[in-house]
Amino acid sequence: MGQQEKVATSLAGGVSEAISASLETVDAELARRYPGDPGTRQPVHTVYVPGDVFDAGTIRSWGDQALAALDEHAPDAASFGAVLGLPDALAEDIHARVRAKLEREPIEDLRVDFEDGYGGQDEDTHAARAARIISEAYASGTAAPYMGIRMKCMEAAVRDRGIRTTDIFLTGLMEHGGLPDGLVLTLPKVTYPEQVSAFVRLLEAFEKAHGLDAGRLGFEIQIETSQSILAADGTAAVARMIDAAEGRATGLHYGTFDYSACLGVSAAYQASDHPAADHAKAIMQVAAAGTGVRVSDGSTNVLPVGSTEHVHEAWRLHYGLTRRALARAYYQGWDMHPGHIPTRYAAVFAFYREGFETAAKRLSAYANQAGGDVMDEPATAKALSSYLLRGIDCGALDTAEVAALTGLTRADLDRFASPRRGDLTANAQ
Repeated sequence: MGQQEKVATSLAGGVSEAISASLETVDAELARRYPGDPGTRQPVHTVYVPGDVFDAGTIRSWGDQALAALDEHAPDAASFGAVLGLPDALAEDIHARVRAKLEREPIEDLRVDFEDGYGGQDEDTHAARAARIISEAYASGTAAPYMGIRMKCMEAAVRDRGIRTTDIFLTGLMEHGGLPDGLVLTLPKVTYPEQVSAFVRLLEAFEKAHGLDAGRLGFEIQIETSQSILAADGTAAVARMIDAAEGRATGLHYGTFDYSACLGVSAAYQASDHPAADHAKAIMQVAAAGTGVRVSDGSTNVLPVGSTEHVHEAWRLHYGLTRRALARAYYQGWDMHPGHIPTRYAAVFAFYREGFETAAKRLSAYANQAGGDVMDEPATAKALSSYLLRGIDCGALDTAEVAALTGLTRADLDRFASPRRGDLTANAQ
C-alpha cells in the first residue's frame, strides 16, 4: 500500500476534545435511556386466564381446544386457506405449521389474571396455587416460554390487594425453587408515573427481602386510560412512565376495551383498529422506541364459537387485525379464547413466510456488500435481521432455511439485530 495522503485541517485537536467533554452527560443519558432492543425473544401473543380457573392443564387444554376447532371448522389446508384467503401453496405450509405449533407450544406467553378477569373469592389461595403450578411447569419443561400474573392496579381501592397478591405469588415462586427466567408481571390501569414508581419500590423491597440482585424483577405497564397517554400538563405520560420504571419496564400493553371506554367509544366500535386505538399505540410506540421496552397490541372480544359460519367470520376478523398490527410493527397481541390461537399463528406465520425470501436476500446482499436493487443502511439491516429472528423464534421460519438463503448463522443475525449504538452510528457515516 502507498503512503497515505496527508490532508489539511483548520481546527486544533482540542476542539474535538472540548466538544466531547461538553457532551459527556448527553452520551450517558443516551446510553441509559435508549439502550436498544434487549435482543431476547418477544412472544407473539399473551393469553390471560383467570386466577380461579388456571390449573396445571391449562396450556395443554388451550392447545387441544384450538386443534379441535381446526378439526371441526377447517379440517384441512384447503378449507383453512379458503377462510383466510391464502394461496394454495402457502395454505399448505401455514396449516402444517399451525398444527405443529399447537401440538408443541400452543401458548407463548400466559398471564394468570387477578384483575378484570378474576372472579374468585379466595385470592390468597389462588395466587399461591399459581406460583406452585408455574414453578412445577418450568421444572418439568411444560411451561410456556413466558408466564406470570396480572395483579390489581395501584389505585387506592384495590392497591393493598394488588400488593398482597404480588407478594404471595413471588414468595411462592421463591419457596418452589426461585424466580424462573420467563417470569413476567403486568401492572394494569396505570394513570400516573408515580404509580409506576410505587410498584418499583414494591419490587425493590421484595428483592432486598430475598437477597436478589437489584433489578431482577421487571414488569409490563398496561395502557388502559387516556391519562396514561396524555397527562394533564399536555406531556406524553407514557414516556414518563418508562422513565419512572427505572429500567424495569419490559413492555407497554394496549388495553383495547378499557382505553376505548375511557374515551367514550361505544361498545360496537371498541376495536384495536379504531382511530383512538391507533393514536394511543402510535404514542406508545414512539415513547418506547430505543428504550428496550416493547409494545403489544390488545385483543378482540369477538369469539370464534358457535356455528362454522360465525367461527369463520371471527377467524377472518382476528386474522385481519393481527396482520394489520404486524404491518404496524406491533409484534405481540392479546388472545382471549383458544379459538383465537389458530388465526394468531396463521397470521404471524404468513407475515414471515411471505416476506422471508426478500428479507433474506436483502440482508445477504448487505452482509456481503453485493449491492442489488435496494441500497440498505445499517438500520435497515437491523430491521431485516430482527424480522428473520422473530420468524425463527415463533416457528414461522426454520433456522436452516434462513442460513441457506442468507449465508448467516444465528450469531450473525443477532449481531446485525442488536448493534451497539456506536457501531450503528459509525457505520451510517
